[in-house]
Parts: sequence; C-alpha cells; structure tokens
Amino acid sequence: MRLRFAPSPTGRLHVGNARTALFNWLAARGANGTMVVRIEDTDSERSTREFEEGILEDLRWLGITWDEGPDLGGPFGPYRQSERLDTYKAYTDELLGRGAAYHCFCSFARLEANRRAAVAAGRPTCYPGTCRTLSANVVRHRLDTGEPAAIRFAVPEVDQVEFDDLVRGTISFGGEIIGDPIIMRSDGRPAYNFAAVVDDALMKISHVVRGEDHISNTPRQLLLYEALGFAQPYFAHLALVMGPDRAPLSKRHGATSVEELCVPNLTRGCQTHPVGH
Repeated sequence: MRLRFAPSPTGRLHVGNARTALFNWLAARGANGTMVVRIEDTDSERSTREFEEGILEDLRWLGITWDEGPDLGGPFGPYRQSERLDTYKAYTDELLGRGAAYHCFCSFARLEANRRAAVAAGRPTCYPGTCRTLSANVVRHRLDTGEPAAIRFAVPEVDQVEFDDLVRGTISFGGEIIGDPIIMRSDGRPAYNFAAVVDDALMKISHVVRGEDHISNTPRQLLLYEALGFAQPYFAHLALVMGPDRAPLSKRHGATSVEELCVPNLTRGCQTHPVGH
C-alpha cells in the first residue's frame, strides 16, 4: 500500500491539508505501507523553497513522517514536479503521436467568450473542442510562426465515467461535462491533472486520499490513466474542514495554517486531535 501527500509550496500548511496528510499517514502506517511526500511546485511564480521547507517543518511538528520525499529521496524520484518536466514532456509527446492530444491556440479571451455563451445557453462550460479538428498542416504552420499553444487531452466519447470512491461509494459523471482538459500549458508547464496522474502512476501510488474538492478532477484523471496505459489507483475523497458557518475554512475565518496555530500553549498532541476529527 503506497499513499502520498502532495502539497503545493505556495504558502504554509493549511489545516485542511494537514488533515489530509494525517489521514494518508494513518492509512500508510496502519497497513505497514509507504508514505510519500511529493512537492507540486510547477507554479513557479508562487512556489518557493522557503514554503516547501515550512510545509515539511509543519508536518514534522504534527508528528507526521514519510518514507520517500524531496528531503529523503527514494526509488521513484525526483519528488519535486519542477524536476520532472522532461517526464511530462515525454508522455505529452506520446499522446500527441497517437492522436490522443492536440495543440490548442485559443486565447483566454476566446475561452472566456465560449464560457459566457455556454452559460447563457444553459450548456456545460467545458471546452468545446475548437482546435481539435485543425489539420496537421495548419497546426505546423501556426507553431512555426511562433504562435503560443497549449496541449489538450482529446477525451474519448463516453456516456459517463464512473468510479467507486472508498468514502462515498459509486460516483458518476456524464461524458458531456468533461471536455478536453489542458495537459500542458503554452509555457511548457504541465497542468495539475496530467502531472498528478503521471506522478501517481510512476510512483506506484495505490491509494489517492484527498479532499472532496478534487472529486470533479477524478473523471479526467481516470481517462488519462486509461489513455496512458496506467493502472488506476483507489480513490477516497474526504470532507473538507469547515468553519463555524459551514463554509470551507479560509482566511476570513481567522488562522488557517499550522504555523499560525503553533502557539506556545499548544502541544503536538492537542493540536493533532482537532485536525484529525
């Protein structure tokens, strides 16, 4: 059994993410499995090594340990996404070569116009496939002239995508709401869904335990697993940590990071109790 906690180092460890880390750690240790920490730092503008070190420090303060990670290494490293860009490119090229992905030249303005039109018409707001039918010659010419292009996954036609969640039972999504997600941005950075699938597969993660805000990502990820020929992990989506108003805990509720809650009168034991419950 292999589980992972994969924070983005764009700030200190949020209490909700600490709770997710705790559940992964408890499951790994309870099954005599492996706990992996992976740093999802492809957002180069907001990610910093200082925040990464702070997150690891917060995990240690909570008593959460791991067996593989950016500080320890391991057989499936590197464990920072910024150091795995060549791997993402290789799998992107594989999908392009098989016709399972395509270049998208749509500007933000065009995408926003498409979204507004879909909302007005009562249609799903997913990408309508504008660039999917461009000919190879047109694509080559536009790339040769230096026009920026993202790369999208060509989602196969499916009536629905269904999976068994270990917490919530069977969850289904209609195929018409999935759309063709970006897997590689025009600047060469991988999109979250794509990088997470590649990393979880290559790191042999058997169970993905995360917050319920990721449920909508799961159908796209399952289709990517299938397209890349990867075995699919088990998924478990946890309820979010809520504020007194029953809204997801955020800055407007006050302190939300483990660092802010690490005050002198709190011990490690009493802090992990509310996070875990």
